Amino acid sequence: MQMPLPVSPIRACGYSLREGSPEFDDLGLSLDEAEALGVDVVELPAYAWHLIVGGRVLTSRLADLTSHLAGRNLRYTVHGPLSINLMDLPERLPRHEAVLDAAIEIAGTIGADNLVIHTGIVREQGDDIELAYARQREALVRAGDRAAAAGLTLCVENIFRFAGARETATPLKLAGELAAIDHEAVRATLDVSHAFIRCADTRHDPIAEIAALAPYVAHLHLHDSFGRPNDLWTYHPAEAVAFGEGDLHLPIGWGSIDWQAVAEAVPLASAATAILELNPRHWREIGTQVPVLRELAERFRGVATAVAA
Repeated sequence: MQMPLPVSPIRACGYSLREGSPEFDDLGLSLDEAEALGVDVVELPAYAWHLIVGGRVLTSRLADLTSHLAGRNLRYTVHGPLSINLMDLPERLPRHEAVLDAAIEIAGTIGADNLVIHTGIVREQGDDIELAYARQREALVRAGDRAAAAGLTLCVENIFRFAGARETATPLKLAGELAAIDHEAVRATLDVSHAFIRCADTRHDPIAEIAALAPYVAHLHLHDSFGRPNDLWTYHPAEAVAFGEGDLHLPIGWGSIDWQAVAEAVPLASAATAILELNPRHWREIGTQVPVLRELAERFRGVATAVAA
């Protein structure tokens, strides 16, 4: 009796669009390119577009964006503002939540599957880290309710310490936070390169850490690096690539991440979306990276398949 071949739980593969014009008036060309390359989904860099002012949505701009996206053979995800920080000081937190609410409105209006935000950061020396995590948990529950009402999933992305940050969640810590929240509309975006950089910073095992986050992953950010924090001064971005330094967003295969080990460590509990986040400096590789992305996506297995193996 012939056994059925295991099927990847990744439902859609695609890439993050280049930021382009802040008025997104060049978006049509980017969407043409994505359709020509045959991807299933594109991630919209809404953080770089003039869609929100003072925490409220510019409805006329959102209508323009919706018009640009209509009629395409593509699914959409949205990357929300990178500066949203749900671990910020209490007096600033309402502003972060207002911008997040606006991003949820945008993602819901265009029919996006997922809205990606970064996990929080503690910078101030006097701030209590555990209280900051508590603030983030409470804010994510509120945001999760709003995301669920808008028909989308809020995906919290693991990052690394930068710009003097005292704390940001490791993948293992983020897994614990999402378990504590236990909200069906609040899941994880696993950024593999970010995980390697964060774990190098604290000398943790990145494979064990991402395995802990795996049950909560609904969204993947895939790009290569050498898993090194920024330690050296470099004059030009090309020099950082030459030294293999920092969050490089390289084409898959250019860095040193063991992608087979990653795929084996991340059995996915539910259908996921895989997004290639390629630095625009390497955009000439986008055509050859799409099949590389699809091949990598095929290596991932669902929880039941992984247990049976």
